Amino acid sequence: MNAVFLGTPEFAVATLERMIDAGHRVLEVVTQPDRPKGRKQELFPSPVKQAALKQGLTVYRPERIRRPESVEHLRELAPDVMVVVGYGQIIPQAIIDIPKHGIINVHASLLPELRGAAPIQWAVARGFRTTGVATMRINAGLDTGDVLGSWETEIGGDETAVELGVRLASAGADLLVRTLDELERGTAVAVPQDNSKATLAPILRKEDGRINWCSSAQDIHNLIRGLQPWPGAHTSFRGQSLHIWRSRRAEQVGRRTGNRDDLRGGLLIEADGGVFAIGGDGSALELLEVQLEGRKRMPAAVFANGHRLADGESLA
Repeated sequence: MNAVFLGTPEFAVATLERMIDAGHRVLEVVTQPDRPKGRKQELFPSPVKQAALKQGLTVYRPERIRRPESVEHLRELAPDVMVVVGYGQIIPQAIIDIPKHGIINVHASLLPELRGAAPIQWAVARGFRTTGVATMRINAGLDTGDVLGSWETEIGGDETAVELGVRLASAGADLLVRTLDELERGTAVAVPQDNSKATLAPILRKEDGRINWCSSAQDIHNLIRGLQPWPGAHTSFRGQSLHIWRSRRAEQVGRRTGNRDDLRGGLLIEADGGVFAIGGDGSALELLEVQLEGRKRMPAAVFANGHRLADGESLA
């Protein structure tokens, strides 16, 4: 089919490449304008733009997709279908109405669960045991369109959002190609979502990564795994911000200390060559990799040795 592809992040690249490999003609790639990054605020292209240029595709980068000139530009292309993967702007009805097969979105959850901007991160941070990807024909709502296909997978107990995202990107690419084939053959089945079962995965804020040491060690571990690569899970150590990048559950640390009654949320314990933090339920989390404000990431044991933890010292 003749298609227009709209996407921006690395997650979308696999779908674009798989569409081309499957023989679909990508008339144009629409992505966000180059954005400033780093201390020098140099302009950098999106991952999708980089991938499109490698494929020799035409790239269109409107500041606002809903402007009349953008709508007319896309209408003139007359695509059979449009595909959206993490584009980053709301698609207006005027564009939704252009392609005869509609606009197909690859969404990184099992809709209607986790509608919104950050489904992968929230699935991990909330301790979901399973998740997946879905293809959906978009409408004017927030991820409310009919589902055309889905794929489900388990989330590993120590799997991070970054690791899960790599798996879902590949699975979503395969699912999208299958969906396009079904649309072309006229065999696609559109299933309305049950709005009563919907949950939200809103855009992430820096404060979402703040660790509450009243939470269980398992919930904190989920937060650390889930809010990657941004904003990361963070806490305070001696008045400075401390990011915790990697952790694992450690059920037996309470026995090592000899007195579970003394355990409190955020308490730091050095035992058996490791560094542990206590959750609000008295269970423990082994800290594996941390980063103090203004410093490099390092193993937690190296961090503890360098700072000489005092007895009873806590994270806040």
